[in-house]
Amino acid sequence: MSRDDQRAEPQRILVFQQNGSGEGKVAGIRRFGGDRFTIETCDIDAPLPGLIEDAADYLPGALDADLVLDHLNHPDLSHDLWGLCRKLGIPVIASNKRGSGGWAVTPRICCALHRGDDFGEYGRLFGSPEFRVSVAGGRIAGITVLRGAPCGASWEAAEETVGIPTGEAPAHIGLKTQYFCKANPAGWDVMHGRSPVHLAAELHAAALRKALERVEGG
Repeated sequence: MSRDDQRAEPQRILVFQQNGSGEGKVAGIRRFGGDRFTIETCDIDAPLPGLIEDAADYLPGALDADLVLDHLNHPDLSHDLWGLCRKLGIPVIASNKRGSGGWAVTPRICCALHRGDDFGEYGRLFGSPEFRVSVAGGRIAGITVLRGAPCGASWEAAEETVGIPTGEAPAHIGLKTQYFCKANPAGWDVMHGRSPVHLAAELHAAALRKALERVEGG
């Protein structure tokens, strides 16, 4: 019996966002996750003060989910959301955030999330990219996305890379990932000298190189 046959219920994901900040990821999860997930969003669209001492007026008092994705822009909202999730024992993924208090997992970008059973089906399907590739005549004949970005960029970039010569394919999939990536290109990381979009490109290029090495190694 396959793992899909054994899965009893879809994983329940609750997405917190401000002014549509998580819509690209929600669309990707629905498109490429199919019936593995049920997704609800908690939208906070009202103007907010610079400092929120108590987020109780903006956050629900109770949560019913297997996993929370934090795409909030206001750090005070995120802080109080993490505290609530910790109290309820609900795991949180909050990409590109700091100061999680040891509860939320905060990868630099969504497609930098490491593998881990803590995140259930989401963690198996989404996060740092993994590919299986076939080659014919020195070109990419096919790419299967085993794990990819929740925005869907991995699947879209992989489709655009079929037919590309193997020597050019890693750089090509990196460029295509930048095109499809939903990360904020303006979020420049001064310490590492790159934007989230550049990092996404590097991760996808590295994943395809690894997949090609497996083919070449037999």
